[in-house]
This record gives sequence, structure tokens and C-alpha cells, in this order.
Amino acid sequence: MRIRMMLVLFAVLAVAFPAAGADISGTWAFTVESPAGTGNPVVTFTQDGEKLTGTYKGRFGESALKGTLKENKINFSIEATIEGEKYTFEYTGTVSGGTSMKGTVRFGDLGEGTWSASKK
Repeated sequence: MRIRMMLVLFAVLAVAFPAAGADISGTWAFTVESPAGTGNPVVTFTQDGEKLTGTYKGRFGESALKGTLKENKINFSIEATIEGEKYTFEYTGTVSGGTSMKGTVRFGDLGEGTWSASKK
């Protein structure tokens, strides 16, 4: 009987408080290691469920971003113009506790790098 009551309680809590990823809305300080050196862009995320939008301000100016956050897996991309050529930078990684994240980035055909970020 006691186990059955606990199972019912867990079921009620699961409905009342569904599992979800962290809310990462806000401003983040990034450190990006690339073939061209280290950069420190500032990224502002707006989150609507799993959908991410926002702005990326860094070495190559300001760009809009779009992506997803599913549980603790983040993916987002921006477009940057470098010496008149457009490139898509694709970020993938994991979020830890809603206050830090890290992962890898692909700079179009310019190479790859790593990144980490903390919430401001």
C-alpha cells in the first residue's frame, strides 16, 4: 500500500512539474577558442520552450542567432561576414545548471573550436 501511494505521488508530481531543461534566457559571457585565437563574445538568449533566439556580439559584429535547447543539449547558429564572405558558425554543447555551458563550434569551412560560457 505504501509503495502504491508513493507511485501515485510521483505521478502527480510528474504532471505538476514536468521535466524540462534549464531556462537560459539572459546574457552570457563566452570564451571561444578558434584557429584564429581566443574571442570573448557576449550572447543574449531568449528562450521559448525549446526554441532559442537572441543576439551574438563579438569580433565580427552583431548577429541574430537561432537554435534549440532540448533538456541540457544546446545547438545554435549565427551568420558572420568575414572579409566580405558569409559564414555560418554552428555551436553545440551542454548546459550545466542554467549557469554554465560548454561545447564545440564549427566556423563554416574555416575550422572548428571549443567554447565555454557563464551566465552574467
